Amino acid sequence: MAPKKILIITGDYTEDYETYVPIQVFQLVGHTVHIVSPGKKNGDYVISAVHDFLPGEQTYTELRGHRIAINYNFDEVNPSDYDGLFIPGGRAPEFLRLNARVIEIVKAIYERKAVIGTVCHGPQILVAAGILKGVCATAYPACEPELVLGGCSFKSIPVDQHVLDKEHKIVTGPAWPSHPAVLRSFLELLGTTITP
Repeated sequence: MAPKKILIITGDYTEDYETYVPIQVFQLVGHTVHIVSPGKKNGDYVISAVHDFLPGEQTYTELRGHRIAINYNFDEVNPSDYDGLFIPGGRAPEFLRLNARVIEIVKAIYERKAVIGTVCHGPQILVAAGILKGVCATAYPACEPELVLGGCSFKSIPVDQHVLDKEHKIVTGPAWPSHPAVLRSFLELLGTTITP
C-alpha cells in the first residue's frame, strides 16, 4: 500500500480529541498529513478545546486544551494533491465555513471523489460547501436542523457509531467516541489495510 496524503482543515477551538486522534492514527499507518488553518503557516498553531458532558447538564462543557501545530501553509494547499480530507469538530467549523477558500478546497476535494471524513460539528462545513445534498450522514445532534436543510439524509445514532455513505465517499460521526468506527471506515475507503 502506497502512503496517501490527507488534508486536515482546522482552527482555534477545534475539539482536542477530534483533532489529535485522527492526526496520530493517519501518521501511525504511514500517511502524510497536512494540518492547515486559514491565515496560518507551517510552524504556527491553533488552540484546541476539550469538551465533555456532566450528569444533568443540557450541553457540553468546554475547557482550553492544547496547542496543535500547523505543519503546512494554508495558502499553498492544492486540492488535487490529496487522497482524503478530514474535518474535526469543536467550535472551529462555525467560523471556518465562512472562509471562501475553505469552501473552495472542500468542494474541489469532493469533486475529485477523494475520501472525506468528519465528526461532531465538522459537517457544518460540508453543508456550507453544498455537498451533503442526497448524502446519508450524521453529526453532533444540535447540527441536525442545518444538515437536513442542506439536503442531507440525517441519521440520529448513538455517539459511538458512524454513518458511511460509500457512494459519496463520506464518513461522519456524532463526536469523538465514534473515532474507532469513523477512522476505520475512512482508512478502508483510502485503501489502507489494517490486519490484527
